[in-house]
Amino acid sequence: MNNRVVFTGGPGSGKTSVIKFLEKLGYPSAKEVGRKIIKTQTERNGDALPWKDKVAFRDAMVLEELNNYKVHDNSTLTFFDRCIIDSYGYSQLKQIAISEILLRSCRELTYHRKVFIFPPWETIYENDIERKQDFNEAVATYHEMVKAYERFGYELIEVPKVSVEERAQFIVSKLSDR
Repeated sequence: MNNRVVFTGGPGSGKTSVIKFLEKLGYPSAKEVGRKIIKTQTERNGDALPWKDKVAFRDAMVLEELNNYKVHDNSTLTFFDRCIIDSYGYSQLKQIAISEILLRSCRELTYHRKVFIFPPWETIYENDIERKQDFNEAVATYHEMVKAYERFGYELIEVPKVSVEERAQFIVSKLSDR
């Protein structure tokens, strides 16, 4: 049984809010690497940013995702705020050549077969210092994530547009249907 449960979708669709709620209930999580990289690169005045060097940003995400996978073993149910497959989807979205390490990692690193996809939700979508995409790009990202996860054989379960608590309950109930 694979206990690495992934949340995916476009930016600003509520993934992180649900993960934070689940953390309060005692579930461990793996943080989103994209935001971590943006914050670190901004502080260091680096170039591995989606608005400066998309390839360097993607490659940094791949390395962080590989680390995330190693750090969070499979012994307990853990919620991942995106995973290596999202780096593949990002590459497709931005028309970046897929590196061999990324493709191999997408095939070899396995997650729970049920992946929770958060649909675009304009009502809750917000930009911030790390999220500069407009809502249209969030929608395009969602569609690329659907294609990426389907390509690697995952079952996508769309999370309904309800409160954070109801979303968390929905997810936990779907996992108990194992």
